[in-house]
Amino acid sequence: MDADYLVVGAGAAGMAFTDALIDHADVSVVMVDRRHSVGGHWLEDYPFVRLHQASVFYGVASTLLGEGRVQRDGPETGLHERATASEVCAYYGKVLHERMVGPGKVTFYPNCDYTGDGAFVSRVSGRRYEVRVRRRVVDAHYLSPQIPAQSPAPFDVVDGARVIPVNDLVRLGGAPSQYVIVGSGKTATDACIWLLDNGVDPDAIRWVRPRDPWMLNRAVVQPDPAVIVGMAADVVEAAADAESPDDLFFRLERAGVMLRIDRSVTPTMAKTPTLAQWELDRLRTIVDVVRLGHLRRVEPSRLVLSRGEATMAKDAVVVHCAAPGLRYRPLVPIWGDTAITLQPIRAGFPCFGAALAGYVEATIDDDTDKNRLCPPSPFSDTPADWARMQVLGHRASASFMSHPDIASWANTVALNPARIPPGLADSVELRNAVERHRRYKDPGMSRMAELAGMA
Repeated sequence: MDADYLVVGAGAAGMAFTDALIDHADVSVVMVDRRHSVGGHWLEDYPFVRLHQASVFYGVASTLLGEGRVQRDGPETGLHERATASEVCAYYGKVLHERMVGPGKVTFYPNCDYTGDGAFVSRVSGRRYEVRVRRRVVDAHYLSPQIPAQSPAPFDVVDGARVIPVNDLVRLGGAPSQYVIVGSGKTATDACIWLLDNGVDPDAIRWVRPRDPWMLNRAVVQPDPAVIVGMAADVVEAAADAESPDDLFFRLERAGVMLRIDRSVTPTMAKTPTLAQWELDRLRTIVDVVRLGHLRRVEPSRLVLSRGEATMAKDAVVVHCAAPGLRYRPLVPIWGDTAITLQPIRAGFPCFGAALAGYVEATIDDDTDKNRLCPPSPFSDTPADWARMQVLGHRASASFMSHPDIASWANTVALNPARIPPGLADSVELRNAVERHRRYKDPGMSRMAELAGMA
């Protein structure tokens, strides 16, 4: 086959890049994925997973995910809707057929393994395909997450112990006297809340938490420019006088930006997914928390950890939520010698970063200019990492927004959290937030660079 682009990976990044590319350039694209459809890890995630951020911040630039509705009832009244896994998968399927394959701009090959040099092999038929790529190969799986459904438990399991991945919770037959949740991140918190929502007593849950996590308050990450800029102002104001990464997070906690489950413990993990206050309240009802490091081995009635041992009920079900999740691979130039390697650009919003890369690829010719305008930013793992992510993400935003055409496009895209829709630019609340951000931006960013150990 001949094609202008070969996109390897049809998850969130690959779809966002391709959508923006074909929207602004007359090109042909071959897209390949090892899964049976588009949507990436959403096709294999646990059934009760939902987006942890507002739906409008996720997906592709051309097509809104959801309806942009504010929830009118339930525990998240006043916050924007968050799509379920089935809604996300249906959305990507619709985008594929109506925006890409239907108009003839994209040819999609599912169930295929990419073998390099423009070649891929069907996992079903064994047939080999080769693409003569006229312009670029796009690596859209460089940072694809690792989830429990795809990753074996990172601990040994002795015969007689019952261990299941989080996906199998919904298929569990018979109620054990105890659930042991293993993991510290968003998957573990989702599993705990699902059990509580389904009537499991908090005392029947033992939570093996190797590290305590910091999480973003979902109320301050909403598609409202006054809220988003207000949160950004809180961050730089807190950072300006912070004495350490931990002190920065304590200040952000007091400002209502960050949350932690146990106020008596200083978290060491800062991947910072969002969490609502109602979720936090429920998680705090679980008091049986094991903090003895990472789980090494599960035996009948016993947990062996890196810093000790703990008992569990004889019929306990151990729920594996301990996959690595985010990948922490080295940052590389997005436009390289052999491929476009998709990575976040604006901190915390990877779909926008991928769409931005697609737009820039379609509208700017020189790779040096592209890399200067769109440097990658990392994911975070620790509080110091988080400070570094903020600094690099801020620098990237300042860079691409300095280009008039990119800025004009970005201000029309709902995926961009900093977009200011018409009619809201003159609100008093937004003006006050902008002024506060302007006042603290330079000292706050300078201090975060120091806290992160950056030159």
